[in-house]
Amino acid sequence: MLSSFLSLPNPRSYLSNPFSLSTTTTNHRRHVFTKDPFLNDSDAGAGITSPAGLQHELMPKHVAVVMDGNRRWARSRGLMPEAGYLAGAAALKAVVDLCSKWGIQILTVFAFSSDNWLRPKVEVDFLMKLLETALKDEVAYTLREDIRLSVIGDSSKLPKSLQEFITYSENTTKDNSHLNLVLAINYSGKYDIVQACQSIALKVKDGIVEPEEINEFMIENELGMNSKRFPHPDLLIRTSGELRLSNFFLWQLAYTELYFTEALWPDFGEAELLHALYAFQKRPRRYGR
Repeated sequence: MLSSFLSLPNPRSYLSNPFSLSTTTTNHRRHVFTKDPFLNDSDAGAGITSPAGLQHELMPKHVAVVMDGNRRWARSRGLMPEAGYLAGAAALKAVVDLCSKWGIQILTVFAFSSDNWLRPKVEVDFLMKLLETALKDEVAYTLREDIRLSVIGDSSKLPKSLQEFITYSENTTKDNSHLNLVLAINYSGKYDIVQACQSIALKVKDGIVEPEEINEFMIENELGMNSKRFPHPDLLIRTSGELRLSNFFLWQLAYTELYFTEALWPDFGEAELLHALYAFQKRPRRYGR
């Protein structure tokens, strides 16, 4: 049942100073897109505010984030790793609010990599419960703020209750159009390409496609995260000072602007996001030309 209760201890008990995952925000006017809700270039940005120094017309449509550094944040404070994940969840909520306010149309976050299953079981179990709790607690918020929730990745390996909450959240928010929040859960950039190739190979085997017909557009259409669903990210942000992609969007980041920051994810807030957006708007985008 969707209303199943968590069996783990209250996540907030891992913090010496408990806090709510929800934050109080000003209720900004929401822009309703009149064309494709996530590919509208003509919109003037009604109901959207831009910070000083940022040009609305140069804002990235799609921002992707590798939220790294939660455990290091906790260790530096003598706390358990779970405390870092909770602080990271609060940071994500704040960034979602800012993206919604500033007119970013799609925010994709790497919430759980397929490689993360190798972490200690108690830590993985906590993350699964935290994702489930967040989905349950934030549905009302996404409806109120006109935010659509989408999930990419292999959900078949997730706990059944989390799969149910994902389906419920996606169906409940499918008509929202102000911001699309995409959670990559049990996602692998390498596997995304492999499964696309497998799908095309079956079509070749069945005589539907000839080998010489295979091109990048065909592969693109078979990806779990393809441009039919969402445009490729304009900006990728990775926190914690690590300079790598870590198996995230290996195909989709071909022409994405990359931004790396030393800030650990729980410390990433408005100032850090502004720095990333300022850097993005100063870069000429040539797409290989």
